[in-house]
Amino acid sequence: MSKTNMSRLHLAIDILGRLVAFDTTSKNSNLGLIAYVQDYLAQYGVETTLFHDETGQKANLLATIGPKNAPGIVFSGHTDVVPALEKGWETPAFDMHERDGKLFGRGTTDMKGFVACALAMVPDLVTRSLSMPVHLAFSYDEEVGCLGVGSMVDHLAQLPHPPRLAIIGEPTEMKVINGQKGKYSMRVNVTGTAGHSSFAPHHVNAIEYAARAIAMISDIGRDFEINGPFDPDFTVPHSTMLTTTIGGGTATNVTPDFCEFTFEIRHLPDHDAEAVIADIQRTVTDTLQAEMQAKEPETGFEWEKIFAYPGMGDCTDADGFALVRNVIPTVSGKVSYGSEGGIFEKQGHIPSIICGPGSIKQAHKRNEFVEISQLDDCLDFLAKITDQARAA
Repeated sequence: MSKTNMSRLHLAIDILGRLVAFDTTSKNSNLGLIAYVQDYLAQYGVETTLFHDETGQKANLLATIGPKNAPGIVFSGHTDVVPALEKGWETPAFDMHERDGKLFGRGTTDMKGFVACALAMVPDLVTRSLSMPVHLAFSYDEEVGCLGVGSMVDHLAQLPHPPRLAIIGEPTEMKVINGQKGKYSMRVNVTGTAGHSSFAPHHVNAIEYAARAIAMISDIGRDFEINGPFDPDFTVPHSTMLTTTIGGGTATNVTPDFCEFTFEIRHLPDHDAEAVIADIQRTVTDTLQAEMQAKEPETGFEWEKIFAYPGMGDCTDADGFALVRNVIPTVSGKVSYGSEGGIFEKQGHIPSIICGPGSIKQAHKRNEFVEISQLDDCLDFLAKITDQARAA
């Protein structure tokens, strides 16, 4: 390892420890972390732009290094993390510790490790004569449905020279992922009528009608499994649809007058999730709700979209992918979990791939860690990418 690489790796580890120390669980503000990143970048003369949420307590950060008169490349990472409430953490979740070549702490792999690597590249980037810009794009609220990044993506898309490619630094063990599924999540409230359960035929049982709707959702999921559409490059080669939570009723001797459940569709990038949702709503309204309201007009189903994000398609034919192809000539397939890549692609028309340090198997669990060797590999990857930016 060269002295330059060693220095860059030590810097990345130091930055990662500082990032982990900010408890940016999605329910919290991320402004402390954002202020740290702003101060860090200011040391190198790099200006930042913030995109706040409606409360003003969260923000995306965008920084551009290099010329603004050419299409560039985006290093994208989210700053929020999932809660660290699991029992059995061997060291404090928000105090990074090193053991056996691994760095432990919430967010080390998902995905502050990539953010730290991108920031560790800054001292080198500001000294280079780049022919195209490198955009650092750090978002909020990815873990709760990719809710935050949209405003920043819109800004990038409206630049006179939009980016050629976005690298989404989710943990892939530094393998290039060229596709991800989208997700559409719904909450359904079912209103029935209550009464003594001995008179059940006179009431509208909210749980039973919810169960019939859930059975329809399950049937659709089975149809996807049998009839597709299919894409064999995905770990699960078809869209999936299932109910994820349910609750309702008040007592064992009362006909339930309410039930709430949630369901989701994780869909292939070109599978129209909105059309699937609209079809199930129409079927339930025309059959189950009509039956309920024939007995009691005030009963029925209420549908609420929780969140949705699009899938990310294959961009290996895009001009910007040449920047990656020259570094890693092969891709490793497509994933069923979500990222902000679909928003960059579908909303911003920015071709995207997923590639970052660490394993998704370590994400969202106690004693989360990233191997130091993975950070080193990531730094090497980013250095080669920026070499392409210099030579482009």
